Amino acid sequence: MAESVALEELLTHGRPSDFPVALRDGHVLGFAAFQARAAGWRAAFERREGRRLALYFEDTYEFAAALLGAWHAGKCVYLPSDLQPATLERLAREVEGFAGQVPASLSPLVPEEARRSDWRPLSSGARSLVVYTSGSSGEPAAMDKHLGQLTREVHTLGRLFDARVGDARVLATVSHQHIYGLLFRVLWPLTAGRPFLARSLPYPEELLAELTKGPSVLVASPAHLKRLPGTLAWESARGNLRAVYSSGGPLPTEALHACRTLLGQAPVEVYGSSETGGIAWRQRSREDDAGWTLMPGLEVRLEDDALAVRSPHLPEDSWFRTEDRARLLPEGFELLGRKDRLLKLEEKRVSLSAMERTLVAGGLLTEARVVPLQEGLRVTLAVVAVPTAAGGRLLTGQGKRSLNQALREQLAHGFEPAVLPRRFRYLEAMPVNSQGKSTEAALTALFDSRRPPLRVLEQGPEKAVLSLETPASLPQFKGHFPQKAILPGVAQIEWAIQFARELFTLPPHFLRMEVVKFQQLIVPETQVTLELTWSAAKGSLHFKYTSEAGTHGSGRILFTEVHG
Repeated sequence: MAESVALEELLTHGRPSDFPVALRDGHVLGFAAFQARAAGWRAAFERREGRRLALYFEDTYEFAAALLGAWHAGKCVYLPSDLQPATLERLAREVEGFAGQVPASLSPLVPEEARRSDWRPLSSGARSLVVYTSGSSGEPAAMDKHLGQLTREVHTLGRLFDARVGDARVLATVSHQHIYGLLFRVLWPLTAGRPFLARSLPYPEELLAELTKGPSVLVASPAHLKRLPGTLAWESARGNLRAVYSSGGPLPTEALHACRTLLGQAPVEVYGSSETGGIAWRQRSREDDAGWTLMPGLEVRLEDDALAVRSPHLPEDSWFRTEDRARLLPEGFELLGRKDRLLKLEEKRVSLSAMERTLVAGGLLTEARVVPLQEGLRVTLAVVAVPTAAGGRLLTGQGKRSLNQALREQLAHGFEPAVLPRRFRYLEAMPVNSQGKSTEAALTALFDSRRPPLRVLEQGPEKAVLSLETPASLPQFKGHFPQKAILPGVAQIEWAIQFARELFTLPPHFLRMEVVKFQQLIVPETQVTLELTWSAAKGSLHFKYTSEAGTHGSGRILFTEVHG
């Protein structure tokens, strides 16, 4: 195994010129080439006034070179998790420059030809990074990181896991644009001398193909691990898989089972946040292994039943209180769920967290999220949930109203009638973003008034058939065609994507559309059947709208795990 080198001294200390840093398209990218690329980025960044610089790259090798180049140019790097217009608009007010795959209108910097090799150690006290938390409401919050924090956290990962991982290649399904991917996919491999794959592996077939090439480490999220298809020959790669890491949210039981069965091992789950860095880890050999082991150098205590942590990964030597309830154990703690999210409703204080726990405890749901909806001047509660097998049988056999009523009866034992949820949505899986998190904004969107009334006629892992009503009151009929009310094609595409996200676990990013055709108009009060066919292997969703009149519209929509 290679010598570990601190981030501050990586380019100063150096490694042999042909030492492998990354793998791209079958080629090994060595340390000398990496140094030269970092020097080119440094030269470009040194010409730009100001310290604040935003980076967004799909290619992890290019990102790593730009990141080191920016730090050695004295810049503080801002890491957006996406390139949505609102994200870029906010960043444009916060930074003085951009680099990477951002729109040309932002004048992204490009690396220069540079021969300089006068690297100097970086300062541990430098404010080097700004990352963003996704936040339950979807509103990002900026978190500052000093280089010393990152160095200490990478050192902790090395102490814990270097021996088991060795010099295995690092494969990832998560983005380096947020803190978990940055640490596990970029900074830890760079300092440990462990090569990483320059691209993400959004599809299981690609992942399996890479795993068969040699000793590997997989950096993943719960959202990816629970989508591993049992039809692939995972046994051919088990001998090469040194470790699987999972972070970014709770690992569902089905994902734990899938990893044990298909990959031959339980993932190493890492608990922490953008604010705190890593706090603890565990590897569950049994489902009831609920305890988390503290990372070296950390202390925890309870503050008002919430877990508080003091850590070298924090900027100051003070206690930080999380929003997670916990019970302390001799070597760590057990998590008991999030602190109560309190809401005042009908002049009564309601715990949304307690309501969610009650819903899951009843045995009809595996997951439940309660969200407030603003309906006129009134706030009501709504539930987004994933049914258990028992809940699914009730939903299929007796209908949505029966399942709604059963859940309301469960809640009635502990909550007053005036605060019980009024609206429900049942999904195959919770909608997640590229970080594997379900935001309140995404959950609230499921109750949009633009959504047509529907019934699910058929549902499976790769195909679903829905019956849609198209009442004249739908806002999609208004204003598009003054002479005659017609459902626009863009609305048909929007519905296909929206319902597919509820019924299947789609990758987070739209890629492109193919063979889209609109053969017949859909007018108000038409009873329409929507057939959705999903291929996870191809990232392809096929949709088809039909009625008694024949086919109205059809097409194919492609999705990807990475933003392109």
